[in-house]
Amino acid sequence: MNRLARPSVSHLHEVQDWHWQVRHAVRSAAQLASILNLSRDERQGAIAAENAGLPLSITPYYLGLCDPDNSKCPIRRQVVPSVLEQRDVKGESVDPLGEISHEVAPDLIQRYPDRALLLVNDRCAVYCRFCTRSRWVAQSGGSRSLERLSAAFAYLRSHPEVRDVIISGGDPLTMATPKITALLRELRQIESVETIRIATRVPVTLPQRITAELVDAMSPFHPVWVMTHFNHAKELTSSAELACRRLADAGFPVMNQTVLLRGVNDSPEALTELFRGLVRQRVRPYYLLQGDPVRGSSHLRTPVSAGLHLMEALQGRLSGIALPKLIVDTPGGHGKVPLSPDYVVSRSIGVTRFRSPFGVDVDYYDPPD
Repeated sequence: MNRLARPSVSHLHEVQDWHWQVRHAVRSAAQLASILNLSRDERQGAIAAENAGLPLSITPYYLGLCDPDNSKCPIRRQVVPSVLEQRDVKGESVDPLGEISHEVAPDLIQRYPDRALLLVNDRCAVYCRFCTRSRWVAQSGGSRSLERLSAAFAYLRSHPEVRDVIISGGDPLTMATPKITALLRELRQIESVETIRIATRVPVTLPQRITAELVDAMSPFHPVWVMTHFNHAKELTSSAELACRRLADAGFPVMNQTVLLRGVNDSPEALTELFRGLVRQRVRPYYLLQGDPVRGSSHLRTPVSAGLHLMEALQGRLSGIALPKLIVDTPGGHGKVPLSPDYVVSRSIGVTRFRSPFGVDVDYYDPPD
């Protein structure tokens, strides 16, 4: 069986070109089977994905991180379809966060008073099998023109309480640089918009896209925050680290939202290695997200209790700057809820007894009235 060959020196310029990566993405079950030794479940899942549902697309770069023979590889589990995606599971939905019901203008979603989500593109470099927006990606016409987004801009101008706009999709950074800068310029002309966030997995799946040209083009529109999604330390390659450094050096705060995934990062060891690696690259572990109950994701989601046990294992063993919040985005679009292990052993008048991260019971006395 053929394997994905490591590029020769003569082809490095092609592989480092993000356009080349996108053009040569694997998009069919046959292509995938020629590169990876697929299990029966993966083969059936890839065929099903090709015929219906969330499409298949994996850049050569990201596919090169997969173990070609191990279906339990943490990278493979994120992007290679499984036949288990076809299961009908209670609680799962095509729109688990209620985005359709919270759309206030075409492609503009508002679930909180002070912020809104602007969907500008339905394409990604890689389609993750746990994608919350799998109902929408690769099925809604590609990049949005400024004209198409005009109603969303009008809404933002007429609602000055919206101070924070998250640009998402799809992946906004898969668009051409002039389209990205035109979008940022339009948002910057709305005086009430104080902060812009770009939600992107490009630093993980297509780090070649984070060029000096791109960061230079986006820098005039600060403050712009980059919200990305590293899920496993194996994704912290030299290319990904360079992308993070370029963003940080250009003044973009980079925040990471790790999705808790079964068989990928649901162990203290995996998360510790990931979070420490991110901090070394000046990327702040921001959220550890409980997997959204999107249809077809049950084999990748964990019980809520698993996240609580993991946070308890990490507390006191990781620096505070490396420890994210555990978050559940409640189904139906009712907002994010932070979860934390309960360290309170008992309460009495003026005294609270805590269990420390190291298993010691400690009394805290309130001050006198």
